[in-house]
Amino acid sequence: MSIILNKDELLESNSKLRRDALQILEAGYSAINTEKILRSQITLEEGGALCIENTGFQCSFYERIFFVGIGKCAFEGAEVIEDILGDQLTDGVVIDVKIGSLKKIRCYQGTHPYPSEANVFATREILEMIKGVTERDLVLVLISGGGSSLLCQPHNISVENLIEITKTLTQRGADIFELNTVRKHLSLVQGGNLAKLCFPSQVVSLIFSDVLGNDISMIASGPTIIDTTSKEDAGKILKKYEIQNYEITETPKDQKYFDNVKNVLVCSNQNALIAMKSKAEELGFNTSIETEKLSGDASEVGKELATKEIRAKTCLLFGGETTVKIMGEGGMGGRNQEMALSALPLIKPNSVLICAASDGWDNTPHAGALVDSELFEKAKNLNLSPEKFLAKSDSYNFFKQVEDGALCTGRLGSNVSDLYIMLYE
Repeated sequence: MSIILNKDELLESNSKLRRDALQILEAGYSAINTEKILRSQITLEEGGALCIENTGFQCSFYERIFFVGIGKCAFEGAEVIEDILGDQLTDGVVIDVKIGSLKKIRCYQGTHPYPSEANVFATREILEMIKGVTERDLVLVLISGGGSSLLCQPHNISVENLIEITKTLTQRGADIFELNTVRKHLSLVQGGNLAKLCFPSQVVSLIFSDVLGNDISMIASGPTIIDTTSKEDAGKILKKYEIQNYEITETPKDQKYFDNVKNVLVCSNQNALIAMKSKAEELGFNTSIETEKLSGDASEVGKELATKEIRAKTCLLFGGETTVKIMGEGGMGGRNQEMALSALPLIKPNSVLICAASDGWDNTPHAGALVDSELFEKAKNLNLSPEKFLAKSDSYNFFKQVEDGALCTGRLGSNVSDLYIMLYE
């Protein structure tokens, strides 16, 4: 079954280049499937040892084993952990953007990209569960993208104020490093605080990276990683973006809270990019992974990719995360649709550009977009101007009205930043 739900509609033109581009994208999506990733790296041996990244944790040593799942990969991950551990698992709590039912692990649906009281309630359930842990307890934590808003226990600030700060930073173009630095210092659970709350238990964090360069201290704002930023750093960022300097707190710096924490990076956009490269080469394209850290303004990056020199039968792959400065009011869209729409007027014949969110949700029900010269001609015939939609950050409605180009997958339960394909015939 195709991961891209509207694949047939996108291929109505019978474009071979589109077909190849979508096959390459699906190879990337398949490679970051949460269940596949975890089952390849976690096993329960006959002797009762839970093996994670060549390290064994003897289940019989621990009086209790807990599971905490945070982010867009949490529910899928919880299904796997519950299946592997069975009766060895004591209890668990998951906060994800989607909901499901499991035998032992309690699942809560939270909100993203902004926090809510629902997120606070679910976070309190986690804190209640781990209260009183000892060195004879094992806490497994799955950390994935979206966790910065889903795991939410604000420090001396209301949820409403936290939402306003997040919105303002995002709208004014703050990158993920700036945004998460501020989040850490307004939180009682991020920036290493969850590790402190789990002390002195053994903590093993399974981390799915959605952050450029895989800085694990920034993924979901690093709840189990010692933080290298300071509250002074957070204050400077608030000042830079002209935001009221709320009472910020320092993150734990005492190494003792992290001595019994093992942080394991289990998946990143490299998993997707390597699989995409293999598929593109199988299809006969000269392929290169240009970077896994593409960043910058979505509109500008889209234009740069569209105007690259054409190289016949070539596939260029990128991973990363761009930013969007919100223009106008009332528009809908995401950074991938914005990037693709910016590229559209400049896209060259015999080429295709795909910009796709790895979680299948580009801030809207679209996962991103595919653009080519054929789509541009269709838009012109319908008197749809990319520039007009970009002027009000309304890329979602452009692709909805042109009835072509939008990628639809539904929420995928994976998240490793964004994926970009530039394909030349």
